[in-house]
Amino acid sequence: MARMFRRRRATRPTKIGLALGSGSARGWAHIGAINALAEAGIRIDCVAGTSIGALVGAVYASGRVSSLERVVRELDWKKAMALLDVGLPRSGLFDGRKVTDSIREHVESGDIQDLPMPFRAVSTNLVNGGEVHIGTGDIIDAVRASISIPGVFTPVKRDGMLLVDGGLVNPVPVSVVREMGADYVIAVDLSYGIPGIGGAEGADSSAPHDSDDHKRDRAFPSSRLTASMEAIKERVAPLSLPGLAQARQWFSRETVPNILEVLMSSLNVMEKQITDMRLANEPPDLLIRPNVGHLGLMDFHRGVEAISEGHRAARAEVDRTGAEILA
Repeated sequence: MARMFRRRRATRPTKIGLALGSGSARGWAHIGAINALAEAGIRIDCVAGTSIGALVGAVYASGRVSSLERVVRELDWKKAMALLDVGLPRSGLFDGRKVTDSIREHVESGDIQDLPMPFRAVSTNLVNGGEVHIGTGDIIDAVRASISIPGVFTPVKRDGMLLVDGGLVNPVPVSVVREMGADYVIAVDLSYGIPGIGGAEGADSSAPHDSDDHKRDRAFPSSRLTASMEAIKERVAPLSLPGLAQARQWFSRETVPNILEVLMSSLNVMEKQITDMRLANEPPDLLIRPNVGHLGLMDFHRGVEAISEGHRAARAEVDRTGAEILA
């Protein structure tokens, strides 16, 4: 399928753009893909990202992706859970401030326009359903808006808009990178092999196999999802804020996995369909599809695995397409 996205060129493009797709914890694969492209001598001129792609893209545009990689490789389950700040369950389970505060450690500039590399973050305006490309203002605010998975993180208010995850409208922002002036677009799509309630689909037999422990976590509900809900339950239990009684019911072992199972599986199905349609109508010149669909929403502690697969997939696609013309 990847062959339909490839275009041969006789000379190096004037401007190469990188589109980093949404995918929650699967997004650490973007780090590996970026490393592989750099090793191949491919120089990126601009980047746009959606959701986790916006987070990695912002750090990359700041020139500090190696710093983020070191943190991701050391991220264990407890450290990952510590980034979740429980809020009132009125518009999202988590506030998201701790996540975005941690990003500030990996960006050199506070304003998008001051970044060494042009960058855009894609978000969705819940007021009118429109697609929003954030290319000005505070970097962290832009990332925070782009990663706000509906029902999981609270939305962000900006200029009269109510912004949530950009994956609802443009999961792999190829069109945004072209609008930024790129005449050759490399896209990283994280939707390949995403599991539904029944398990993974479209797994690549050529990709590395999981360990027995990871195989047990392949589909919802998973042991990791249950563990994450238990950790969240412990954090919510001491609180006595109004409205948390219902939240405590959500965090029971019997109901919470089902709630997140339905929510995340629904979003996965929707984003997969949107991704396929948009890539068919707005194809990149080089498409990289890491086989990370078995990683779950909360598997941020499996960064080493995701980075490795992102690197493998990017390196394989560059070798297969003869993309050394880009170097």
